[in-house]
Amino acid sequence: MLRLPLRTGLRWKLSAAIALVGALVAVALSLVVHNAARASMLDNSRDVQIERLNSTQRIYESTGQLLFSAKIDDPAIPAELRKEVLTNTRATYLQDNGEAAPEVWAASPLGGGRVLSMHGRYYDRFKVLDDLDQALVVGSTAVVVGGCALGVLVGGRLSQRLRKAAAAAGKLADGDTSVRIRDAVGGRIRDETDDLAWAVDAMNDALQQRIEAERRVTADIAHELRTPVTGLLTAAELLPPGRPSELVRDRAQVLRTLVEDVLEVARLDGYAERAELQDVALGEFVARRVRTLNADVGVEIVRDAEVTTDPRRLERILGNLIANAARHGKPPIDVTVEGRVVRVRDHGKGFPEALLKEGPSRFRTGSSDRAGRGHGLGLTIAAGQARVLGARLTFRNADELGDGSTGAVAILWLPENAPTATGSFPVIHLPER
Repeated sequence: MLRLPLRTGLRWKLSAAIALVGALVAVALSLVVHNAARASMLDNSRDVQIERLNSTQRIYESTGQLLFSAKIDDPAIPAELRKEVLTNTRATYLQDNGEAAPEVWAASPLGGGRVLSMHGRYYDRFKVLDDLDQALVVGSTAVVVGGCALGVLVGGRLSQRLRKAAAAAGKLADGDTSVRIRDAVGGRIRDETDDLAWAVDAMNDALQQRIEAERRVTADIAHELRTPVTGLLTAAELLPPGRPSELVRDRAQVLRTLVEDVLEVARLDGYAERAELQDVALGEFVARRVRTLNADVGVEIVRDAEVTTDPRRLERILGNLIANAARHGKPPIDVTVEGRVVRVRDHGKGFPEALLKEGPSRFRTGSSDRAGRGHGLGLTIAAGQARVLGARLTFRNADELGDGSTGAVAILWLPENAPTATGSFPVIHLPER
């Protein structure tokens, strides 16, 4: 059985909780006050009735007249009251059905087995009890409504702060490390929300410091390896011809390429790179560079465009995308130029889910069958160089098109305006897919 998760705002939960507690307290107090007032009125009615009986008995014994509707040996007298009076004791009795004013009886022995009794109802007194009940209902309703309003007010404020914290955390997750959650949720009085914001900011600072330290270590190691690897490659060129020498030279060249890629990633992570801009015809440029990089790659120019960009960095992006398609995809590989948009597509299994969700990451290829065939640096460098150009590099799979095709599709969106000299980039509006 499928259960749909219910989402309720914090303000409504808090309001409902306060209203429920207020209702329980109001009902409990109302019952206590009602029962206490009713008991007091019943006791008062007994006292009044017994005083009237005493007055009636004195008048009867002196004059022989019965007043206040008193009766002798009234057949309607309750059996319990008659039994109690026959023991020579004045007594009262309540016939209470719990709805209206009760019947109050009072009886006294006269001697000779006779019983003087009188009874009546005190509607005026219990009318006050009805008014009290109405006041208790109005007061309880006011308490519940006030509790709801207080819950909405307090919960709304807390919910608003938490939403701001969630929005700031979302920006932080998207890579905006300048966001401070404590600034987003800051209030006049510090509470647990502020403590949580400070803790998350402290965690972010610690993570950024660790990441920066790892970047520096990686760059330092790559820089230190650069010289000995260059020397190793030079020494390998001096080896006599043969298969072993070719293997050594090949592995030394791979190691040198890896070191250069790591250094390039470190420079891109430092946001110190700046584009050297030129005006180029994008279609002609891509066609010429693709023929140089891989003659087996097909190029289709749907619509040419004049762009202002850095040709060296654009060529680097194209080379990495084509190399990634050749290494991890299947032929044919197609490059399409449509205005300022360049698409590189293969016909393999497509990009892994992790790359589609999180983007390219160094030393992660996303496939277990690629051991020894890549380090995840190619797409990372391509994305970093696109950022320097003020462009946008996106990744998707061809099966998302719904036409039954397969393969990975990398799309480079070049901006209409070139990046400024200060390193700021224009906003690129992507069309609906």
